[in-house]
Amino acid sequence: MEAYDNMITRQRKWMFYLLALLVLGAGITPYPRIFLGLLLGAVLSFYNLWLMQRKIKQFGQAAATNQPVRGIGTFTRMASAALAVLIALRFEDYFHVIAVLIGLMTAYLVIMIDYLLSKSRN
Repeated sequence: MEAYDNMITRQRKWMFYLLALLVLGAGITPYPRIFLGLLLGAVLSFYNLWLMQRKIKQFGQAAATNQPVRGIGTFTRMASAALAVLIALRFEDYFHVIAVLIGLMTAYLVIMIDYLLSKSRN
């Protein structure tokens, strides 16, 4: 369980770094609409990452104690992605819709990079 907690901490740290870079990009570069779209998608992606990690931890504890197992929050994660797209479509002057969709994928990119880095160290 300690290894899982370390992995969660690493992934959240990398997401915070990425969010900070996107904020800087929105403030400094001449493409604020694209970076704000990436930021909106990445923020909801970070929420989805946090939710997925929490649900998986609960799922593992329930399986270990032979308790009934509940879902892992797929509907909630899909609803938050739909919310991000709706916000981007409503405020098209501020958010680039394609950038929001790319931003929604950032948690999965962080998970894959964390996996590859942890495997290369072992």
